[in-house]
Amino acid sequence: MGYSSEVYELARREMENRRLYAEQELGKRRDKLYAICPRAREIERELVKISVSAGKRVIMGADVRKELENLKNNSLALQKELDELLVSHNLPGNYLDEWYVCDKCNDTGNIDGRMCTCMKSLLKKTAYEELNKISPLSLCSFESFSLEYYSKIKDEKSGKIPYNYMQSVLRFCKKYASEFSPDSRSLIFQGGSGLGKTHLSLSIAQEVINKGYGVIYVSAPNIVSRLENEHFSSYSERKGETERLINECDLLILDDMGTEYQSKFGLSVIYNTLNTRLMTNHPTIISTNLSGKEIQEMYGTRMMSRIIGMLDRIEFTGNDIRQIKRRERKK
Repeated sequence: MGYSSEVYELARREMENRRLYAEQELGKRRDKLYAICPRAREIERELVKISVSAGKRVIMGADVRKELENLKNNSLALQKELDELLVSHNLPGNYLDEWYVCDKCNDTGNIDGRMCTCMKSLLKKTAYEELNKISPLSLCSFESFSLEYYSKIKDEKSGKIPYNYMQSVLRFCKKYASEFSPDSRSLIFQGGSGLGKTHLSLSIAQEVINKGYGVIYVSAPNIVSRLENEHFSSYSERKGETERLINECDLLILDDMGTEYQSKFGLSVIYNTLNTRLMTNHPTIISTNLSGKEIQEMYGTRMMSRIIGMLDRIEFTGNDIRQIKRRERKK
C-alpha cells in the first residue's frame, strides 16, 4: 500500500526515536552496572582495545595469525568474565545490548534493502492516526457513559423503560468491544439525536484500539469531503490512500450517516464503502438518526438491503441528553 510523504516522514521519525531511545536506555543500564561493578567498565574498555589492536594488525598485512588468535582468545575470556558478572548480579545476558522494538531490523525499518514488517505496521498505524485526528477519539469511554439521563418510567410509544433498555445496550457494547475480532459482526446504531450513539461508538473504538487493532472513526460528512478532495485533485499525493485505509482497517466506525451533503458522489461513497467492507467481511459500525424508511429514501433499496441483511441493529431510545445537559447548565 502506498502512503503520503507525510505519513512516511512521521514513520521515519518514529523509527529514529526508537533507535535513540534504545541507545539512551543502554547508556543508563551501563551506568547502573558500572556503579555496582566497576570491573564491568574495565572489561568493556579492554574489549575495545583488543578490537582496535586486531584492526591494526589486519591493516598491517603481515603474517599476524598467531597474534590475532591470541587477541581472539583474550577477547573470549573477557567476554566470559563479563557474562559471569551479569549472572552474579542477576542481570540478563543481553543487558549490555540495545533493546530495540524490532530485533529483526534493529529499528531501521529495513532488512537487506527490503521494508521490514515492523515498518509496514508502523506506516499503517501512522496513517490511521493521521486520519483519526479529525475525530474526538479521546473524549469518550464506557466509564464516562452515564445512565442517569435515561428515564426509569416506561415509554408508552416503545413499551420500554429507557434506563433499563440502555443499560442492556451499554452491556452489549462493552461485550462487543472486549470480544472484538476481525470476525465480529457489523452494527448499525439507530435513534434520535443525543441518545448516546456517538459516545458508545467512540468507547468501542477506544477499547478496540487498546487491543491492538486498526480503527478508523470518521463522520460521514468528513469522509465524503476528504474522498471528494482526493478524487478530484489530480495533484493529490494522497489519492486513493484514504479509500484504501477505510476499506482495509480492522474496524470502521462511520458516524452521523445521513448528515453528509446529498450529492451523487457522496451517496456513492457511503454505499461503496459499506458494500466493500461487508463483502470482504470487515466489521463496520454505522450510527445514524435516520429511520429505516428514511435510509431507503436517501440511499435506495440496495443500501437498505445490505443493512437489513448484514448489520445487527441496535436501537437507542430516551430523551436528547444534550438538551437535558444544556438545561441543567442554565439553571
